[in-house]
Amino acid sequence: MTDALDRIRVGSAPDSWGVWFPDDPRQVPWERFLDEVAEAGYSWIELGPYGYLPTDPARLTDEIAKRDLRVSAGTVFTGLHRGPAVWESTWEHVSQVAALTQAMGAKHLVVIPSFWRDDKTAEILEPPELTGEQWAHLTKGMERLGHEVKEAYGLDIVVHPHADTHIDTEDHVEHFLDSTDTELVNLCLDTGHYAYCGGDSVKLIETYGERIGYLHLKQVDPAILADVQAKGTPFGPAVAQGVMCEPPAGVPELAPVLAAAQRLGVDLFAIVEQDMYPCEPDRPLPIAVRTRKFLRSCGA
Repeated sequence: MTDALDRIRVGSAPDSWGVWFPDDPRQVPWERFLDEVAEAGYSWIELGPYGYLPTDPARLTDEIAKRDLRVSAGTVFTGLHRGPAVWESTWEHVSQVAALTQAMGAKHLVVIPSFWRDDKTAEILEPPELTGEQWAHLTKGMERLGHEVKEAYGLDIVVHPHADTHIDTEDHVEHFLDSTDTELVNLCLDTGHYAYCGGDSVKLIETYGERIGYLHLKQVDPAILADVQAKGTPFGPAVAQGVMCEPPAGVPELAPVLAAAQRLGVDLFAIVEQDMYPCEPDRPLPIAVRTRKFLRSCGA
């Protein structure tokens, strides 16, 4: 009998339904996502790209309540390594998402750093390594964001290491954590992205446990990942190739990750995010049902 993971709150996200953009003809309508995520047995969801789900709080509250769902977090994209010049435009975007997140009763804002190469065209936008000055902008900017979001909206920011961003590998993640204040900034550990970039999720949880504020659950297909790395394939095309796969077929093993998270002794969201853009509209639901069943077998 698997031990019950009573500190882990499992959910899913629009990402697991192939949703990457507020509006895209290749994505399922938001009503279908909400119907199917509830049908698959999840009770928690994320907002996904701002504007995909209704942004009117009263309407969204009604839509999620009638499906017995609750919101765990909103998501924002930031380029704070570019320095104070981007603060105002960043805050405009963040405050919009944070206001809706707060209105939904959620407590977390997932913050994704900007991509250094275009995830559709593969165009190199910036060098993959930051200068010392850019690291300082990034870390101080994230601390400021954490402070301002907490003051204005009562939310905790959790920064999401992500493939093809400046916070990706183990070295970059550890440097970021060592350079930021745990009172202001913690981590959304995405098990798939961290494995994609060569990191060990269990080791990170055991080493930096007090900084783990949120989890995204996904796996990578090792064979496809090896091909992606050998060819230098950007993240978008790698996803289209199927690099993020259905559990338990890939790495890392999720049971040890969840067990390590449970040992931290704090309540944590663990939101399933199987990147599948673009995907056939009938594909996500059966995968979501099987994934929920698999996570139950792990005790979650």
